[in-house]
Amino acid sequence: METLLFLILTVLRSPPYVTFQDGQWPISGEKVPDLVALTMGFSIREDLDWPGLAAGSLFQRPRANALIVVRGLDTLDFPKNISSYPLENPVPFTLDSVANTVHTLFADSTPVVLQLAPSEERLYMMGMANTVFEDLPVTLQQIRGRLSQDGSVLTSLPLISLSRNNEADLLFLSEVQVLYDISALLQKHKHLAKDPAPDLYSLELAGLEEIVRRYGTDSPQFADATRILTSALQKFADDVANVYANNAVVEVVTVKTFEAPLTRKSRSILQTTNEGSLYNLAYKYDYDYAVVFNIVLWLMIVLALAVIVISYNLWNMDPGYDSIIYRMTNQKIRLD
Repeated sequence: METLLFLILTVLRSPPYVTFQDGQWPISGEKVPDLVALTMGFSIREDLDWPGLAAGSLFQRPRANALIVVRGLDTLDFPKNISSYPLENPVPFTLDSVANTVHTLFADSTPVVLQLAPSEERLYMMGMANTVFEDLPVTLQQIRGRLSQDGSVLTSLPLISLSRNNEADLLFLSEVQVLYDISALLQKHKHLAKDPAPDLYSLELAGLEEIVRRYGTDSPQFADATRILTSALQKFADDVANVYANNAVVEVVTVKTFEAPLTRKSRSILQTTNEGSLYNLAYKYDYDYAVVFNIVLWLMIVLALAVIVISYNLWNMDPGYDSIIYRMTNQKIRLD
């Protein structure tokens, strides 16, 4: 019997020029990277036929996009005025394609690209991220060392039923600590918002899944962990929006579990992939098809109008008055 899996996409923050429509339109899980690309003003290879995202401004694009994937539950208790949408086809996904686009389009700038999964010690950084987050604890050993320091979540958050001596609890609290540390580093480096290149953040949190596996969804530990994580995500969204002056999009994807573990293959940032093609066929149109089409179209229109105007004026021209050649010829004839 096939297990039913549920995903919810929640938009915590978005600038005024990125409009998410109210409704319960489902979107495929594998299309989430395309949705992130569109919110950042990038083109995608295939049209996203989803009415939840309205057409945005041609002259404004978000300064950053942060996507957090939370494994272990269907949905979090966010405020009712926040847009959320059901996701179909819950397959693992990454934002590698969006990171490639950022690198390609802004190769001469210094964008921040941070992709992190603390529970799997999976990290990828590019551009200014190597400088801004060089002190960020990323391995479980480093994060647990951070928990023992002053100002950690162990001392600032009401743990109640959660224990600092339990492995599952420590894993969950470690991921919450990462959220707080990223927020603190962003507040310290507010100059990131002034860079012309957009920034990309992708986090995957699996600590809540370990809480569910150990205690169950009816346990007080699960209730306390859900409350702490909801508050931490809202604070993270507020901090990101503050750093980027409300020019950032923050989304949260909640999923009970993925059908297969998400593995990250080693690859070069310059490498492009042709995913989703069973027979390794080429795409129907080139990635820059829309740009080239508009250039050719309007150039042809301008040339056609120029030919019409020039032809009309030549047709109605009086050789005796409008042409210096005919005028001088007539004078020479009269003199002879």
